[in-house]
Parts: sequence; structure tokens; C-alpha cells
Amino acid sequence: MNYPITLSFKLLAIASQIYVTDGSGHLIGYVKQKLFKLKEAITMYADESQTQPLYEINADRVLDFSASYHFSDMQGNHFGAIKRQGMRSLWSAHYDIFVGNVPTFVVQEANPWVKVLDSLIGEIPVLGMFTGYLFHPAYVVTRPNGQDVMRFEKQPAFFEGRFVIEKHAPLNEHEEVCALLGCMMVVLLERARG
Repeated sequence: MNYPITLSFKLLAIASQIYVTDGSGHLIGYVKQKLFKLKEAITMYADESQTQPLYEINADRVLDFSASYHFSDMQGNHFGAIKRQGMRSLWSAHYDIFVGNVPTFVVQEANPWVKVLDSLIGEIPVLGMFTGYLFHPAYVVTRPNGQDVMRFEKQPAFFEGRFVIEKHAPLNEHEEVCALLGCMMVVLLERARG
């Protein structure tokens, strides 16, 4: 894949829609999150018209703090998952990404104070409109041995959220797809969390 990968979504949309573009600006994925779902089920498409489904992400339980989200292809083959570490994620986001059934990556927030300040100032009328330019939460994807693999960070933007994913180490195809789907789920889950 051509890095950096950009995840962008409109802040004023009713349902979350994520546009995934590569380093040359080509759309490589589109996600529209369904509203009012108790058990999360997300489909990633190759195009905005939603004619070519690529992957599905399904929660293993209804509205749980430490749910797992399983990745599968369109033939129903499970190939990975992401799981939030419940109590460890209260202060700072902490997720495990699995390739197959093996915990392969850890996603952690680079600085939890940035998210706290972003949330607090975002609630102030008028000033809250500018938090997209002030605070930029960042997340680091590492192997269990501590090797940095990817980093994604919120970018300055008005009326949309934009995260840029940069790759720092070589990955095989399965690892790369699981890591990217995991990054997308972290963005969706952390947005909902505040």
C-alpha cells in the first residue's frame, strides 16, 4: 500500500462515514457505520457507492467495555480481531490486535492528556469549534516486543476528522490489513468515547 493512509470523516454527519485514501489520494475504502446497532457490525467497501464489499467487522457481544471486534473477508473467513483492554483503557486507550488468533500488535495512546484537553475544550461554545486545530491525539501501534510498526495521529481540520497513518516497519499482507482495520476501529471507538 501507498503510505501515508488517511482516514477522514465528516463531523456533522448523522452516521459515521470514513473515507480511506492512500498516499496518492485514491479511495481504497469506504465505511458507513449503521445507527442504532446494539451489536456493532461494520462493512468496509472498495467504493463510496457500496457495491464492492471488502471486509466485515463484527462485535462479539452487545455494548461491552471490553468487546472484541472480529475481522472477516466476504467469504466469512475470520482472519483477525481487535480487543480493547477494559480496565487498562480507562485512562489511556489500550487495544490488542490479533492476526488469526495470535496477539500480534498493541495500540496505545501516545499522550492521554491530549484527549482529555480535546474533550474538555470541545464542550466550550464557540471555542469548541477550534479544537480540531488545537489538539491532536496520537496512537502508536507496536509489536509485543516494543518495536514501532505504525503511528496514527489526528490532523488539523475544520468540520471533519482526519487521521493519518504512517508505517514504520515492514509487514506482511495479513498483518498490514489487520493493523489498518484495527486503526480504523480505534478511531471509531475512541470518537464515541470522547
